Amino acid sequence: MQLTLALPWWARLLRRARTTPSPAPGAPQPGRRLRHLRTVDRRDGEEESPTLADLYRTRRLDMVRLAAFLVDDLPTAEDVVQDAFAAVCRRHGERLDDLQDAHAYLHTAVVNAARSVLRRRRTARAYVPPHQGPGAAVDEPLLLAEEHRQVIDALARLSGRQREVLVLRYWSDLSEAQIAETLGVSRGTVKSTASRALAALEKLLEGDR
Repeated sequence: MQLTLALPWWARLLRRARTTPSPAPGAPQPGRRLRHLRTVDRRDGEEESPTLADLYRTRRLDMVRLAAFLVDDLPTAEDVVQDAFAAVCRRHGERLDDLQDAHAYLHTAVVNAARSVLRRRRTARAYVPPHQGPGAAVDEPLLLAEEHRQVIDALARLSGRQREVLVLRYWSDLSEAQIAETLGVSRGTVKSTASRALAALEKLLEGDR
């Protein structure tokens, strides 16, 4: 069952942040959630698992944007996604034949990599903005627009679990069951966390307006 709360303005902003330039004809839509990324074996009509290259090509930008909402800066988000793909490769190899749902597994890998970054920040007890190299990431102007900046700043003031639940729900558009699987918690925990997080975020955003 999906969380049934009406979409507030900031949730609509998160969803609009998924917009990307139109892909070439026949290419997968990177801003849409692919439940089961599959390619078809034309020889016998059976479906075969995606390769790691397939997953990287179709999901990388989505995962960078997801990570950016969790760690709050794009260079670190790109590192998080690279680490997540590397972890998937080490554990499952290039073929990914043993993964039932590669997309769901990748979500979990990105969330875990983002958690590792945040733990290191807490250990350091101070956040130092990363050095900005030459050139901005392709979607930086979108994510750093004023309204998006306001939402990201408010999200950063929530607890880690609350931020994860809201981003996975309203940006990745996952169901309660999918969020529970990604975070390794019960659906009841997802529901109660979402309720508390919504109240806290609305209060923060109303206070900033």
